[in-house]
Amino acid sequence: MRTSTDYLASLDDGRRVIVDGAPVGHVASHPAFAPIARTIGGLFDLAADPANGMQVADEASGRPVNRLFLPPRGPEDLRAFRAAAQVWADHTHGWVGRSPDHVGAFVAAFSAHPEAFAEERGLRGNVLAYHRRIVENDLYVSYAIIPPQVSRATTAHAWEGDFIQVGVKEEREDGIVVRGAQMLATGGAVADEILVSCIKPLQPEDEDFAVSFTVPVNASGLALYCRRPYAPGATSGFDYPLSSRFDESDALLVFDDVFIPWKDVFVYKDVPGLRKQFFDTAAHVLGNWQAQIRFATKLNFLAGIARKVAAVNGVDRFPGVVEKLGELAGLVSVVESGVLAAEHTAAPDAQGLWRPGAASLYGAMGLQSEIHPRVIGIVRDLVGGGVLQVPSSVHELLNAGTREDMERYVSSPGVSSVDRVKLFKLAWDAVGSEFAGRHQQYELFYAGAPFVVKGYAFRNFDYDTPVRTVEEFLASYDAPGLPVADLKEEAPA
Repeated sequence: MRTSTDYLASLDDGRRVIVDGAPVGHVASHPAFAPIARTIGGLFDLAADPANGMQVADEASGRPVNRLFLPPRGPEDLRAFRAAAQVWADHTHGWVGRSPDHVGAFVAAFSAHPEAFAEERGLRGNVLAYHRRIVENDLYVSYAIIPPQVSRATTAHAWEGDFIQVGVKEEREDGIVVRGAQMLATGGAVADEILVSCIKPLQPEDEDFAVSFTVPVNASGLALYCRRPYAPGATSGFDYPLSSRFDESDALLVFDDVFIPWKDVFVYKDVPGLRKQFFDTAAHVLGNWQAQIRFATKLNFLAGIARKVAAVNGVDRFPGVVEKLGELAGLVSVVESGVLAAEHTAAPDAQGLWRPGAASLYGAMGLQSEIHPRVIGIVRDLVGGGVLQVPSSVHELLNAGTREDMERYVSSPGVSSVDRVKLFKLAWDAVGSEFAGRHQQYELFYAGAPFVVKGYAFRNFDYDTPVRTVEEFLASYDAPGLPVADLKEEAPA
């Protein structure tokens, strides 16, 4: 199986990644991307070690492959998938939102439902072949499935200018030529390939933009415009322990007449087909189950910071602090319970893929935009001014002229100045740094706008049963002397 050595070597392939107006050159050694590349490489090393239980024998080849890239075909597979996803989530403590298992789960579900893709131009077969490429080569695939935010009032066909959203400029016998842009390719700069599609509903007039395809990051004509990287600003791993390891790049993809061979096209000028790939397959539910495993891991890590800070400050027995820690425990448990309940209520679909229970999954997801800010708020309350009263850098703890002041004035009973500063530096990187601010925004819109995610929860919740229960209860009594209305017919649809 692939190792970090293989992965890191593959990144220097001529990809055009733009920071500060210029290509960065060697991605694997650039200060903005080397830290996250090493982190991703560590994930491949974990999967390559049989002791971590992430491997399974491939039915096609017989050799060990990463089980996170295969569709679960039974409850045992689903449990093993969760355990494997947990290994990777533990390695990043939940701070890497688009690790290779996220889009890997989407494509695994695509492969289990080839009927959701058109047969024309071999698109159905393309999906199956691409899944095999991911499995056999341990590919790290990111995705960009949101149009640029040009206008939310209209869709691509109504925007001024040709091909703002990526679309088909030319059809050729051997493939298509695409032009335009798409966002938000988290991890794209250090991925092998990018799945480009559109999860936002389009109009029939948007046919030219209704495409789904994969593209190597080093494709000719493709540029990745990255947001401001945080890793280069991390003065040390001690001062910024999260920024210096887990800063994923987010990028706008710009396609300047990029050629895509037919073998890499999944959906072609098919507006309904865009929705089918995500929702007629189990892709959306399986990929987001992996995401909630990751999210629960991150919340547990934040809860650990809060609990540790309260203990170091000697306030962990104060009733007000216990109340906040109790609320924090409840919030974390809601997400964890959603993950486990989705597994418990999983069932096979018509193609034999075991789908996590949608009601439990989307119920937890629907609260993500509220849970994460509240968790961060509780951690902020508990750290108080402690995250502000820390030395500017680790050098104050090292230099002979300042170390004595740090040891005397920046410590806690039973806790050295080094350990206290280390903890509060971590807390600041989790709640107050640029890295933390990006994560706050990221989790708010992780699976789309909050109203969209709550819509998933609404549509997948069994409202019929409780409504029927209420109607039966209402029918069990009446008011003497008054006519009984047919409440069932008057109930809103």
